Amino acid sequence: MKILATDLDRTLLPNGRWQSDDKAISLFNELTEKHDVLTVYVTGRNLALTENAIKEFGVRYPDILCADVGTSIRKYENGKWTFDEGWIEQVKKESPRWDAIAIRDAVAGIDAMQEQEKQHQNQFKQSYYVDHEKKDQLLKKVDEQVKGKFDEVIIYSFDSQNGTGLLDFLPASATKQTALEYVAEEYGVAKEDVVFCGDSGNDIFPLTAGFRGVLVKNADEQLVENIKKAIHQNPDLKIYFAKGNFRGLNGYYTSGVIEGACHYGILNC
Repeated sequence: MKILATDLDRTLLPNGRWQSDDKAISLFNELTEKHDVLTVYVTGRNLALTENAIKEFGVRYPDILCADVGTSIRKYENGKWTFDEGWIEQVKKESPRWDAIAIRDAVAGIDAMQEQEKQHQNQFKQSYYVDHEKKDQLLKKVDEQVKGKFDEVIIYSFDSQNGTGLLDFLPASATKQTALEYVAEEYGVAKEDVVFCGDSGNDIFPLTAGFRGVLVKNADEQLVENIKKAIHQNPDLKIYFAKGNFRGLNGYYTSGVIEGACHYGILNC
């Protein structure tokens, strides 16, 4: 078995400012259904927003959904979602100091950040909107108040679509990377048989974790720069930059996912 994992917004989903290929999503659906590939969505969206995306854009249901930036895992079988309780227990065991409420209290007095809506929070995710222009001084204050106290990771990303900074506090054991590692281990799939596709800041961990990485052509410039630095430090990393001009596809969004998966041979193109 092989795993094709992908972020959703502006990676698999054509919801950015770049031109998409009209037939890319139907081709993605066809290829992933045709070949023996476990399809995994690894996204910051919650379950409801993921289902909205499936309906709006026509992408197939995944076999596995690692939602809420990897803090929740569900399987989709016979038209129903099944919550992975084993994942919850593992996170609690590996991040015993995690405390979302305590983190919320710790950052309450910091300016230029606004708590996201209730539906974007859960027991393992405390998230904020951030004034991107003030991110450097804000992140310095956040580090002073939080870093190293709650078995946490602090992930900053930039939504290039609306110019908003996004700040997530997660348990160190519950990220996009660790969720995908959990899925791969459960199915007995080696890291070299896992392809992960991304476009933005919170994708850097799975992209540099030893999976086979793909950056779609529209990936954020900051992510591209950070990935190139990571490759310089570790030349063994396998990361493919979608270029376009593949099977008549332009390399943006879904087209870049297909191009990268075909490059690694995880899809037979």
